[in-house]
Amino acid sequence: MLSPRVRNIKPSPTLAMDAKAKGMKAQGIDVVNFGVGEPDFDTPDNIKNAAIKAINDGFTKYTPVGGIDPLKDAILAKLKTDNGLTYERDQIVVSCGAKHTLYNIAQALYGPGDEVIIPAPYWVSYPDQVLLNDATPVIVQTREEDHFMLKPEALAAAITPKTKAIILNSPSNPTGFAYDRAALAAIAALAVKHDFYIVSDEIYEKLVYDGVQHVSIASVSPEAQERTIVVNGLSKSHAMTGWRIGYAAGPKDIIKAMTNIQSQSTSNPTSIAQKAAVEALTGPQDFVGVMRAEFDKRRTYLVDALNAIPGITCTKPNGAFYAFPKVSALYGKKAGDRVIKGSLDLALYLLEEANVALVHGEAFGNDNYIRLSYATSMENLRKGVERIAAAVAQLS
Repeated sequence: MLSPRVRNIKPSPTLAMDAKAKGMKAQGIDVVNFGVGEPDFDTPDNIKNAAIKAINDGFTKYTPVGGIDPLKDAILAKLKTDNGLTYERDQIVVSCGAKHTLYNIAQALYGPGDEVIIPAPYWVSYPDQVLLNDATPVIVQTREEDHFMLKPEALAAAITPKTKAIILNSPSNPTGFAYDRAALAAIAALAVKHDFYIVSDEIYEKLVYDGVQHVSIASVSPEAQERTIVVNGLSKSHAMTGWRIGYAAGPKDIIKAMTNIQSQSTSNPTSIAQKAAVEALTGPQDFVGVMRAEFDKRRTYLVDALNAIPGITCTKPNGAFYAFPKVSALYGKKAGDRVIKGSLDLALYLLEEANVALVHGEAFGNDNYIRLSYATSMENLRKGVERIAAAVAQLS
């Protein structure tokens, strides 16, 4: 018999939708996939060459569980330069992607009786990782008119003596919005006052637009840094999703616990990928700017195109590579015998009738929205939006 915790979770809806779209493509169906959060850019050659060199040099053995020192040093330098944060080597752990990092945090921190506050909309794995560790996710809704930033009064109302942590994601998946310093300072002040941890997922840090400057909540005060675990990685910033390199920076006791947990699960991240990650962090960074500029063009096109479709509205996000349009005005409409009752119905209708894959907002904690990734070509964006517009026009 399976353990009770397995019955509390579900497969990732984003990966499930991506798998369904790829299955249709395998059948020869022309599907436009807005479902997956993966840059369509190739990993830069200098990073690939560093991995090839590692193979040729025989760097193919076990490494220290929490990562090699050159990579930890590169992460330390990055955190100092980009975020104004100072750490020591024993405050860094490298894992098999940022998702693995987040899971290690959940293992190290959460347990029965603990509550973990999660602002909604949220990345799909946050609540399930809390549940997998026998703690309780406390979902707090945010509002589009606030750019989906958690207001301090809403956070204060959710805090109890059982509150162990809050999980923040800035820039956000799925909304595409980044928190500003004032909002982060208010959240940090409450964490200090009520003595709970902040898990800060900053994986989309490099993808911000309109002059926005990314701010790590750990940088707003020394007290905030003392209780924050910063999570980051190279998947989004350097188009390295398959390389599986993520990392955390935080209090020594938590990082030590995460490293011990990792020693009993995966052991070290891939040795070759670690060498590639050193090059990614210390080598030329021009690629990041090129990719960001292209995403910026796509963002503007997609948001304008979505807003031109009757029944769909979309506030322009300032980070990541997602649009999160509101589609609830379409609920109750029909296409033949098919009734659109919510975001899942709409997502399935668009996949099956228009061959467009995207993710329903219910999976992210708000059924009034859908999520589209613009980490795809401009050609696909145009084709996909035209199909969505045509499908929506069929609803009455």
